Amino acid sequence: MKKSSTGSHLILVLGGAASGKSQAALDRAGRRGPKAFVATGQALDGEMKTRIARHRETRPADWITAEVPRDLAGWFRAEAQGYRTVVVDCLTLWLSNVCGRRMAGAEMVPRVEELLQAIRGTKARVVLVSNELGFGLVPTSRSARAFRDVAGRVNQQIAGAADEVYFVISGQSLKLK
Repeated sequence: MKKSSTGSHLILVLGGAASGKSQAALDRAGRRGPKAFVATGQALDGEMKTRIARHRETRPADWITAEVPRDLAGWFRAEAQGYRTVVVDCLTLWLSNVCGRRMAGAEMVPRVEELLQAIRGTKARVVLVSNELGFGLVPTSRSARAFRDVAGRVNQQIAGAADEVYFVISGQSLKLK
C-alpha cells in the first residue's frame, strides 16, 4: 500500500522485549499535536497493571491515551482524524487479543489490510510498535510457534506498507527502510 495523498506517514518500530522500542516510537512520533497513544495491552493481572502504569509515566502529559485492545481499524476510522500524531503500542498484543489461541494467519491478512487502509485515511503521522519474535529459540509448543509465525507475517505486511521501518536493539535504533 502506497502513502496516501491525505498526508499520512506510517512508521514501524520493531524490537525485542525491553529493547527500548516504545521510547524509540515516542521519539519518532515527533512533537506535532494533538497526539494520541493507542494502547493495546490489557491489565488482566497485577504484573500487567504495573507495566501499563510504568509506560504511562514515561509519556509526556500532552498525550491522550486510548485503550483499544482489538478494533484498531475502527478506532482509526472514528477517532484518528482529531490527531496529528498517533502511536500504537503494540501490534503483538493486538494480534494476541484478536487471535487468542486460534492462530489463523490467512485471516489476519485482510484484517491488517483493513488497518492499513484506516491509517492511510488519516492525515496523521502514525508510529506502530511491534515485537520481533523471530530471534529467539523455536518455541516448544505448537500454539506458540503458530503465534510467532503469524506475528512475523503481520510484521512483514506492515513493514512492506510503511514509509519508514526501524529496528531497536538495546535502546539503539537502526533504520531499515
